[in-house]
Amino acid sequence: MTDVTLLGPWIRRFLLEYLVRERNLSINTQRSYRDMLSLFLPHVSKQLNKSVDRLTVSDLSADLIRQFLSDIEESRHCLAATRNQRLGGLHALARFIGENSPEHIEWCSQIRLIPFKKTAYPGITYLEKPEMDALLESPDRQTPQGQRDYALLLFLYNTGARASEAADLRIVDVDWHAQCAHIIGKGNKRRTCPLWPTTLDQLRALATQRGLDQRVFLNRNGQPITRFGIHTMVERHAARACVQVPSMSTKQVSPHVIRHSTATHLLRAGVDINTVRAWLGHVSLTTTNIYAETDLETKTRALATCAPPTAEGMATKHWRQQPDLMAFLHGL
Repeated sequence: MTDVTLLGPWIRRFLLEYLVRERNLSINTQRSYRDMLSLFLPHVSKQLNKSVDRLTVSDLSADLIRQFLSDIEESRHCLAATRNQRLGGLHALARFIGENSPEHIEWCSQIRLIPFKKTAYPGITYLEKPEMDALLESPDRQTPQGQRDYALLLFLYNTGARASEAADLRIVDVDWHAQCAHIIGKGNKRRTCPLWPTTLDQLRALATQRGLDQRVFLNRNGQPITRFGIHTMVERHAARACVQVPSMSTKQVSPHVIRHSTATHLLRAGVDINTVRAWLGHVSLTTTNIYAETDLETKTRALATCAPPTAEGMATKHWRQQPDLMAFLHGL
């Protein structure tokens, strides 16, 4: 019978059963939990002078967790948001153990009482339309790599896809007849995004004479491009675009910034916010509302729709246009 006091079996069940089978979390989220534990367990092992394989659940005290959280902020120079993300993973682990092991309920409560740090919500960075156009013009489309880069940038902007979603796109996911792409997002949730004819043409050029199950976007070695490769590609072309549009030099452009740009430009074009939510694959409308809250142009347009009528539109003339008004006042 498995020793319920040992930590190792619980972590294996947490990663393989809870995250995959019960929560159906994306592979990137699973890796985030894995990476957090890969940092945390050696820290605990060093503090207790005890091998990782011999650690028990009770060894993970609230004080040790606080030390770990302080260490990643001070030694690794992580932001409070990263600290909170690591703590969220430890909360989830404690909840899983507590729900499946009654003798650890009190321990679970102590761990989950460790509070998150309050952080200021960072402003959303997005590209203005001329900046986005400059980014799309950066690739040299006379070369095969330039054609691939242009198609990938265009797809990211057209769909608002995450880097991982673009990397995972297969040829079979593109519906050439319906002119749309079926994207698999977080939690294996599928959504459909319409594609511009230009985007379809670029994707068709990449997919010619290739199997339906192959990835659309390949690297220079003919292997599926990774999300890290997409990040590098976007950063490379953003640096080039800065020459044409200097305002881009103040922005750290990434695939997610292109995603933010898609959402912002859709809202500015008058697209309903619930449609934008479905377009981006957000579970909650609250997430999408952030774009409307941070975009001054959208706020200004909304304000104009509910502005009071101007003097010209009112039935009563302006007081300066009424020559008898002063006579009326003097006569009172």
